[in-house]
Amino acid sequence: MKFLLLIVLFSIICFATEVKAQDRQIDSLLKVLEEATNDTGKVNTLNLLAKKFFQSAPEKSIFYGLQSSALAKKINFKRGLAIAYKNTGIGYFYKGENIDAIKSYQLALETFDSLGDKKGEANIYSNMGNVYYNQGENVEALDLYLKALKYAEESKDTLRMVTALINIGAIHGLKPKEYDIAIEFYRRAFPLAKAIGDNSTYGIVAVDIGEVYMLKGKETYDSAHYYYDISLKVVDGTEDAPYTLNDIGALYMAEHDYDKAIEIQTRAAKLAKDMDLKSDWAIALIGLGKSFKQKKDLNSASAKFLEAEPIAVEVDAKYSLKEIYYGLSEIYAEKNDFKNTAKYQSLLLAIKDSIYDLETDKKLGTLQFTFDLDKQKNQISLLTKDQEIKNQEIARQKLVRNSFIGGFAVVLIFAGIFFRQRNKIKVAKKRSDELLLNILPEETAEELKETGTAKAKKFELVSVMFTDFKNFTQASELLSPEELVKEIDTCFSAFDAIITKYGIEKIKTIGDAYMCASGLPVEKSSHAEDIINAGLEMQAYIEKNKKEKISQNKIYFELRLGIHSGPVVAGVVGTKKFAYDIWGDAVNTASRMESSGEIGKVNISGSTYELVKDKFKCIHRGKIQAKNKGEIDMYFVDGKI
Repeated sequence: MKFLLLIVLFSIICFATEVKAQDRQIDSLLKVLEEATNDTGKVNTLNLLAKKFFQSAPEKSIFYGLQSSALAKKINFKRGLAIAYKNTGIGYFYKGENIDAIKSYQLALETFDSLGDKKGEANIYSNMGNVYYNQGENVEALDLYLKALKYAEESKDTLRMVTALINIGAIHGLKPKEYDIAIEFYRRAFPLAKAIGDNSTYGIVAVDIGEVYMLKGKETYDSAHYYYDISLKVVDGTEDAPYTLNDIGALYMAEHDYDKAIEIQTRAAKLAKDMDLKSDWAIALIGLGKSFKQKKDLNSASAKFLEAEPIAVEVDAKYSLKEIYYGLSEIYAEKNDFKNTAKYQSLLLAIKDSIYDLETDKKLGTLQFTFDLDKQKNQISLLTKDQEIKNQEIARQKLVRNSFIGGFAVVLIFAGIFFRQRNKIKVAKKRSDELLLNILPEETAEELKETGTAKAKKFELVSVMFTDFKNFTQASELLSPEELVKEIDTCFSAFDAIITKYGIEKIKTIGDAYMCASGLPVEKSSHAEDIINAGLEMQAYIEKNKKEKISQNKIYFELRLGIHSGPVVAGVVGTKKFAYDIWGDAVNTASRMESSGEIGKVNISGSTYELVKDKFKCIHRGKIQAKNKGEIDMYFVDGKI
């Protein structure tokens, strides 16, 4: 599918002009920015600058977006703030930093909601759906696209209605059983796309409908031709034309009309080459190679595949390379040229390994993405999918082996396939297990793998710690996004190492806040002592880091840290999405200890003090007010006795 990921951002298209004109516009905006005062005009200028860099330099989009949101908050300019959050999210999206993109979009959503701006909300729901779609989280993406459609319809925003309908259709078009549903949503988008007068969008909807009809089989090929012809009429001569022509060529191939396919694919290749659209050019040449091969013109077929290879390499089109190497290995096998057969079969295996790594990494990245957003997906499904991938891969290799059985060198190649894939499955499973253990306690992880669920458990006495950086907001406005993320990562990595040393369980991080607990999932009598020792080391680390930053004239963090001891309930909630978490009054009180604590100190409650008063020197700070608890004692830990 030619997925319309960011059609909601039509303003981006307006900025995709000639490079020189783009540079002049940026220079002009920067000049305006130099002379601007801290008012709404400056916010708007910063937002325009953020838009200019979405694709060319997304880190600059983030930089200007953060500046804009800081100023918009300061002067209480809510509309500018909503747009700044959105622009920052788009910057993170283009950088592939999905967690931060979602966080920014959520802030934008809340701000648009406070303004009663349903168009803005529809826009953000679509953008959030794009993030989930790119992570392979299609269920979540579909839910967000449906919300985008609802808000777009309520606001009578035709553009965003089209966007949502196309994206919903694309999700349903991934499953054969849902092809008819996909067509239904595309057809709803079709007249609306025509109404907004944008030929590119109208052509995209038409070609998407045609693709689904082609996938449905020969009974609906006529319908596919009908919609492909509509698409070609409106996009002919534009950069969208080679894509549509390649689809038409593929349809003629499916109908075994190879002469017509070659005519269309030749046209697509020439047009893509003239427009320097390398991916479309490679696809057209691959199509020509396949068509010539079907006609038994093996020399022409191999020539087209070989012509496509360097283009696909240049744009790192792995799936195109897979088709090229497969086509060439088959052609040379038919020619009984076993030397070249072995060469291209070896290249085919290498590119399959590369694709396998890419897909496995994406699965693992998807898991990390959902876990970090507290919308964790059951890891068991990944382990099951690993086995499915293994079975499918072995089956495919058997088919290829049978078609090339004819030489000892070829047999050796296929003998290596099984062992290579088996080893890759082992590595992927190991990585999956390691990821699961990074997120859940070992006991809980094992229980989930065995039963698919984990029972909640009450702990009568544990110690809970919260930390928070004092000047995080100011730092986020002064540091570049890369510097800010790097600094947080450095600090949290140090915290992870410290709590691991004392056998403390990390629960989660939320922005710049860090939460952990001692005495679970395995109970221990030293839970309070261990977590205080960890807290002292954390404060010492931050103090050392502060001195280094001051000596370098750089921004530094300071740390609040609070600890409380009491009963909690811990476990995994839900059957589809899960997260290991803890609940109870002790958690709320620990959070209060942190928020009321003093910078650079280990602040503990009276309950924790009673457990460690014989081991640590403590200074009574006095009483603080805690919600639903009245006044409670707080102490500063002043070192060991």
